[in-house]
Amino acid sequence: MAEHNRILFLQGPPSVFWPELADAFQAQGTEVFKINFSPADSLFWRRSGAYAYRGSFGSWKTYLRAFLTRHHITHILYYADQLIYHCIAGQLAREMGLQAIAVENGYLRPDWITLERNGMGVYSHFPNDPSVIRAIAARATAPDLQVRYPYSFFAEAVAEVTFHLSNVFLRPLYPFFNSDKYYHPLIDYLSWGTRSWRQWRARPRTQTTLAQIQSGDWPFFLLALQLQSDYQIRRNSHYQHLSKMLEEVISSFAQQASTEMRLVIKQHPHDNGMENWLAIITSIAQRHKVDDRVILIDGGNVEDILPKASGCVLVNSTVGLFSIRALCPTKVLGIAVFDIAGLTHQGSLDEFWTSPEPVDPVLARQLIWAMASTIQVKGSFYDPMGRKAAQAEIVHRLQNDLINAPGAFITPPPRLEKARNTGVPLGE
Repeated sequence: MAEHNRILFLQGPPSVFWPELADAFQAQGTEVFKINFSPADSLFWRRSGAYAYRGSFGSWKTYLRAFLTRHHITHILYYADQLIYHCIAGQLAREMGLQAIAVENGYLRPDWITLERNGMGVYSHFPNDPSVIRAIAARATAPDLQVRYPYSFFAEAVAEVTFHLSNVFLRPLYPFFNSDKYYHPLIDYLSWGTRSWRQWRARPRTQTTLAQIQSGDWPFFLLALQLQSDYQIRRNSHYQHLSKMLEEVISSFAQQASTEMRLVIKQHPHDNGMENWLAIITSIAQRHKVDDRVILIDGGNVEDILPKASGCVLVNSTVGLFSIRALCPTKVLGIAVFDIAGLTHQGSLDEFWTSPEPVDPVLARQLIWAMASTIQVKGSFYDPMGRKAAQAEIVHRLQNDLINAPGAFITPPPRLEKARNTGVPLGE
């Protein structure tokens, strides 16, 4: 029951979503607590009564364990489950029999939010057995897949920049905060000048390639690049740098794909330009003598490209769900919640170029229904109505013990064994 729940909020998304969610819980009689461990946490919380943790990261686990015990916490909520502070919180929750709940951008983007118990990616308990997914979908109602809560990229970008730069310029308030960022925020944002220049230079090549794709001039596979700074790369794959993935994919493509096939590599739209992907890709392709068949593009809509592709390769990007929904054969190289027999290629990368396993259209629909009814919440972090809708549903699911329910909490996490076998770094 709600009156027995005591919820600890850790770091939230860069919006007013977190304090509004706390208000929604309090309105239902649930006691809420908050620990801030960065200036941005304080700035975006906008409520009184938060506890400030200003100790070292090395002391965080001891502090948090004592806090959880002293305040009789039943649930821990956090955004971005692979933030190092949240990894510790998840470990403690498992040890102490509490519920750790990860809140993130939705798998079914754009206006969905992920709500998963005990974590995402490697630690997701969402089933990977097609028969279980079919059973969950059979009990579910049709999800609302219309975009209801649109928001501008500008609104998201301003919030993100404010969040991360406040941690830079207000650092004396939390001098020991460990942001665990791949790039320093100042360098990250200043590098966008380089990105814009490279994008401008690449525009003719991109436009020509997109025109050839739409006209069907040649067959091609799509490789969707992610951000080098993405936690999904560092925590849910065995690649510490995407250049290693590019070497593996281009080498396999050169050896196995037919000579008329092209490999179109699409740069992530939010790439900051710190990595010179054109130089890296050109060097690898030249070494494997396929530089005339490997093309980097910086632009275009992935939903327009996928229906034309012979297949899509990715580490674990949510582009994979767009690919599955487009019935485009998909190869996942890392750990992804949608990497499921019948939906993605389960054979080797070498086999994918000549014999890609098709997508089962019925199972694809059932996956969306199963996800929407168990680990996805319709809503938005930025649109006011979207926040209100998501917050009401999150409160409802937590108070009624419906997170990952019904049937979508498989123990142990079904992707953990694959992660161990493929060399994914684990914090167990």
